[in-house]
Amino acid sequence: MPARVAIVIRTKNRGEFLRRALADVASQTFDDWEVIVVNDRGAREAVEDAVAVSGIGNKVTIIDTHPPGGRCAAANAGLRASDAALAVLHDDDDRWHPDFLQRAVAWLDEHPSDAGVMTATAIVYEERGADGWVETARVPYWEGLRAITYTDLLEINRAVPISFLYRRWLHDDVGFYDESLDAVEDWEFYLRVTLRHHIGFIGGEPLAYWTQRPAARGDDGNSMFALADQHERDDVAVRDEALRRWVEENGAGLPLYIGLVERRLREDMRTMFDDLLREQHRLHEARHPIWSRLRRLRHRLRNAPSRAGGAGEPS
Repeated sequence: MPARVAIVIRTKNRGEFLRRALADVASQTFDDWEVIVVNDRGAREAVEDAVAVSGIGNKVTIIDTHPPGGRCAAANAGLRASDAALAVLHDDDDRWHPDFLQRAVAWLDEHPSDAGVMTATAIVYEERGADGWVETARVPYWEGLRAITYTDLLEINRAVPISFLYRRWLHDDVGFYDESLDAVEDWEFYLRVTLRHHIGFIGGEPLAYWTQRPAARGDDGNSMFALADQHERDDVAVRDEALRRWVEENGAGLPLYIGLVERRLREDMRTMFDDLLREQHRLHEARHPIWSRLRRLRHRLRNAPSRAGGAGEPS
């Protein structure tokens, strides 16, 4: 029988992180899972070494992406390699609370109409120390979040893969991750999912930990920072594609009107900014009224030498 949960770990030349991720999975209180490690065109030997020392090698499958590879291709390859009913992406540098799987699986068992469940998440900041990566701070990600809704996702992503356990049949329903994207593939997938299905949410104590290393680059870098340009580009690409599909079906009337309103708001904001600058200039001038200028002039005249007296003589 297949395991209940497929845990897909994407990795590339990050043996240290992969070893930590496998240890993180091994520490879960729920153990009916399998791990698919997807080596995205990295050194295969480093992956095999990490699996060999993990102690869970009998539950791990290693696969490799084919050129050109990439984050989405790696995710899709791992998902297609499993028959498990539930799936989650556990990137090699992220982590879980030991009860993450137990509580998320229990939620889906208790809420059969939910297509998946997300959990409260913490951002964990790390810096390189003498003995490896060291946590330097921990802050809530979207503190106070109580639900994942399509409306909120239209504005900005409020979830990360490490926090989302979902039913594998979602990919049969809405498709896999969009391999034309280099970033924001999770957000684009969540938009397709929440358009059709309800996603549960487990609040309270964070059960998922999204690690970030703002100063790291190269193989150790976070996509959040190392791929910042791609994030901005692909965010616009997703929105543009969705808008073009909408216009093809409904015409350009509403978007054109919204564009006009946006232009007028921008012009109004520019006018308000100019007015604020003028008011700031006026207040600055008000600090130096004419009477203060006259007082300074009188002070100078009192202390000036008398023209009637000799040089150096008082007036």
